[in-house]
Amino acid sequence: MEILFHGIKGNGKMKKGICVWAGLLFCAIAAAGCSGGVQPEGAYTLEKNKTTVELTIWGAEEDEELLEQLIRGFEKEYEGEADFHITFEAHSESQCKDDLLADLEAGADVFTFADDQLNALAAAGALEPVENAGEIMEANLSSTVEAASVAGTLYAYPLTADNGYFLYFNRQYFSDEDVETLDRILETAAENGKLFAMDWTSAWYVYAFFGNTGLEVGLNPDGITNFCTWNGQDGEIRGVDVAQTMLKAAASTGFESRTDLEFMEGVRDGSVIAGVSGVWNAVALEEIWGENLGAAKLPTYTCRGRQIQMASFSGCKLVGANAYSKNYEWAVRLAEWITKEQSQELRFAMRGQGPSNNKAAMSAAVQESPAIAALLEQSEFSDLQRVGGHFWDPVAEFAKNMAAGNPTGEDLQKQLDKMTEDIIAR
Repeated sequence: MEILFHGIKGNGKMKKGICVWAGLLFCAIAAAGCSGGVQPEGAYTLEKNKTTVELTIWGAEEDEELLEQLIRGFEKEYEGEADFHITFEAHSESQCKDDLLADLEAGADVFTFADDQLNALAAAGALEPVENAGEIMEANLSSTVEAASVAGTLYAYPLTADNGYFLYFNRQYFSDEDVETLDRILETAAENGKLFAMDWTSAWYVYAFFGNTGLEVGLNPDGITNFCTWNGQDGEIRGVDVAQTMLKAAASTGFESRTDLEFMEGVRDGSVIAGVSGVWNAVALEEIWGENLGAAKLPTYTCRGRQIQMASFSGCKLVGANAYSKNYEWAVRLAEWITKEQSQELRFAMRGQGPSNNKAAMSAAVQESPAIAALLEQSEFSDLQRVGGHFWDPVAEFAKNMAAGNPTGEDLQKQLDKMTEDIIAR
């Protein structure tokens, strides 16, 4: 029998008294052992204290109910191993990297983030290579494993495979054939006095026009700066050709550049009957359009006399365990718990987000989702979002001017040159 005494402090008299008390206690326990192990009433029982584990998790505000439920399940699973104090904090996933790197030691122990932030987090030492990488890689879709890896090394846990965009449309106005081309979508919207909406204030969506043209943009080996040929003048599709296509679309009475929030407002008031968005709006759209809800890959558009398939940025959400966590091993366990098969199934049921886990993604409920089906159809024409910080503002500035119809009449090539120069700036 081993008896542990913790934190005994005091003066000499105190220590002497404790020694006498300890001796008496030892005799009482010994006597109990000699009498068949039955302790006399009132005997002391010493229990080893559980370790206290404090963890903070950052997640989207919309995920609070889901994550609270997952946290309760985690605490119940491991209740015999530690005394948990796990705190959820609503935090923008798009700002996770910047806020975490501002003070890693004060940051969350576990956090969800968009995959394009992975390189910077790994380079800064915020993430360690995943120990059971083989198991995680086998359990998840290959595209999400790639998104969670740097140079073939897994640094985070795949959570969703749905961070992309596609076309939503109201079947009351469109047939499946109508939504194959942007020209027909705009014609139908205009004929009905309605709108097709797409956010040209966001470079994320504007990539749709440039992505499958042979014009390129991407991240340099330094992981910070960009390369870009969107102002190209020599290829089969030139930068000015894309710009002219955007101007033509913007001139249609059936088009309006709207943010995602404004898109949903238009759906609710009936002014918008088609638009580009993602799975995060699937539940709300189904509530509004009901059986008329349609979803498909992005349409083709006319450019220099041919049909070009609209591209898209793809990506996924990941979960990271902060390498600077004071309870790193438990942070890793919680990250795995949040991303396991059953947790992803619950995420789809509660939030409509597409799983990265192979088995969860093949469930009947996921396969029957129009939004997930459209996303998978669009995935053939999508690319992982891998661009540096200088990409966003120049593209948004250019596209907003196109949406306004280029009111100043400034030369398109000049605008493209300026945009490209800013994108590749160091």
